[in-house]
Amino acid sequence: MKSILKKTQQITLLLFGFVLAFAQQKMKIPNDAAFYMEINGKQLNKKINWDKFNPFLKEITQKKNKKDKDNKDKPSWNDFSKTGIKYDATQYHYGTFNDSVQSYTAHFILDNKEKFLEFINSTKKKGLEISKKNKYSYVDIDDDIFVAWNGDRAVLSVINYNKPHKDDWADEVVVDSAMAVVDSAAAVVDSAYAEEPEKPFDYKEEIQYLKEDIQSLKENIKENNTEIAKIQKDIKYLEKHHEYPKEKKGATDTQYSENEAEVASPPENEEDMENEEYAVDSDYQKEMDSIRIEKFKVVKKLAEDSFDKYFNSNLELEVPSQMLAFRDANSDVFVYTDYGKIVNEGIYGRTMKRLEFTQFLQKAYNSNSSYNLYFDKDKVKLVNNYQHKDANVQKSVADVYKGKKNKKLTALINDKSIGYYAVNINGAKSFDMIYSLFKDLGDAEYQKEVELMMETMKIVLDEEAIAKIAPGNGIFVLNELKSKKVDYTDYDYDEDYNEKEVKKTKDIMVPNFVFAFATENEGYWNRVFNLLITNKNTAKNFTKNGEFYSFKDKKDSGYLDQLFFTVKDGIVYLTTSTDNIIPKDQSEISKKWAKESAKYPLSGRLNIQKLLVGMEKEFKSTSEKKTLDLLRKNIGEVYYKTEVKGESIETEMDYNIKDLSENSLMYFFDLFDDIYKIMEEPEKTLKTL
Repeated sequence: MKSILKKTQQITLLLFGFVLAFAQQKMKIPNDAAFYMEINGKQLNKKINWDKFNPFLKEITQKKNKKDKDNKDKPSWNDFSKTGIKYDATQYHYGTFNDSVQSYTAHFILDNKEKFLEFINSTKKKGLEISKKNKYSYVDIDDDIFVAWNGDRAVLSVINYNKPHKDDWADEVVVDSAMAVVDSAAAVVDSAYAEEPEKPFDYKEEIQYLKEDIQSLKENIKENNTEIAKIQKDIKYLEKHHEYPKEKKGATDTQYSENEAEVASPPENEEDMENEEYAVDSDYQKEMDSIRIEKFKVVKKLAEDSFDKYFNSNLELEVPSQMLAFRDANSDVFVYTDYGKIVNEGIYGRTMKRLEFTQFLQKAYNSNSSYNLYFDKDKVKLVNNYQHKDANVQKSVADVYKGKKNKKLTALINDKSIGYYAVNINGAKSFDMIYSLFKDLGDAEYQKEVELMMETMKIVLDEEAIAKIAPGNGIFVLNELKSKKVDYTDYDYDEDYNEKEVKKTKDIMVPNFVFAFATENEGYWNRVFNLLITNKNTAKNFTKNGEFYSFKDKKDSGYLDQLFFTVKDGIVYLTTSTDNIIPKDQSEISKKWAKESAKYPLSGRLNIQKLLVGMEKEFKSTSEKKTLDLLRKNIGEVYYKTEVKGESIETEMDYNIKDLSENSLMYFFDLFDDIYKIMEEPEKTLKTL
């Protein structure tokens, strides 16, 4: 009896364990995922004004449907705030890629399955049936876009598949990763993909290519009518003779007799060209259809496998901890990117292998970055955390960002400046960073040569002396943009297309700036500048007046026709005006900028509104001028700072907005919507004429 009871307990525990294990099963993010994103719907949905979004999305959908002949009469969705998707829930997105497949997947929570089904039916092509599986249904909205759903979850999958071709540059055999997961029916390689011996001349194929040429020429009707007529002659001749006519000696163009080919006159207007249809060669079309069908089989199977895996799990995603290391739960959007996978694997990886010093480049890019995006009331904030995967390289990079302060440079910042960019790094540590990238590269082709070269550099170079030339403190201050008239040469053509030179003038915007950096070796820079005024090749343009060296462009037709150089009190100056090196009185706000520029390894500020005012002469057309006026009224300022935080390099970028919208998210929408309306004005005007 005890034995039976014991066995019953064991079986019960075993069954409970299986149930528990199954209930806790999560779907893992694919190993080749190089991109991951979370959208904080709880916060973001409160910031969206659907009364503004809906009309815009509806107009975009209607324009798209008009261009698609299969959906020309399909009504657009009326209320995009009610699609059955629970917008105040978290959305999960990720992207993967390898040698043959690039995919983007998005996971949504549903709050109304019936409404979502209505939305899908309004989106999919007419007559397209929905496929029903055991635990979900799905439909292909396009050849490479699939949507699957059950009662409370939906998945969007966009998949691009390209059969990998033989790599003539590499010795290894190219393996199609996608085919490893596709069943035997879909894995059969279509003859359309197989390499074939060179075919004899096919006049039908040539005719098809020429018709495609005509299609591309439609964009410039007036300029290309002559070329269209010539190509139509070629088509007629090929249809009759199945080959091109023999060229006469000395002739530069194909010669036809008047009876050899009748040429239809080109359509008189663009609308006629668009409506003109050409018969498609049946063999060519069959080949294209075969490739498309085979490609669709592969993509569909990949989508089904992904859907099966997800809907057979507990509908939760298991994300590796390193992807979430810098996620802030209070951000509106979080993004993780693995640059190591993007650059070193898949199609990019094969390209990298063709380059010199491949392993050095692979090691340099072997990093990841995380981004937290915040749409606040008065600004948009983006925080980036960069981290190299090699701990030694990461430490050497961090050491570079630990420089000294230099208040002499910050004194150049003033209230009237358009912007600045300040650097306070440790220049001496830059050598260590380079050494760490070259170290332990494995069996690279040039490993021994590189190690010997680096050892020689350490012996020959006096790193401390070099660092004294430019320790790592510098600043660039853009004070203003000035208008300047310059002469230039243009070319006109007479009625016989004879070229002639024409002298013209135009207004260009010239920057007024100062670039300065610290030095502990003033004598070195003075010797460099003295060499410029004494060398016979450079003395023509370089002179010295007092404490300033100057460069003068004799033509006086460029953006930088005069520059001044000097070394003073441990600072090297390069400027467009000698007044720029004189410190100006600073207000409280410019003192704050100066303090921040000295505090951070990298920092900057840009007043985009002032920049656009200075560039107004670069905007010529009516729509461009209207866009400029709109931007000048609404554009804000950008602030930038970088520092070492923990085990990452953190960069924060703030964009302060004008307080004209509900929040910074709707600010961008309002700005984009206004620009879109300005760009649409010429098209609407043409339709009314």
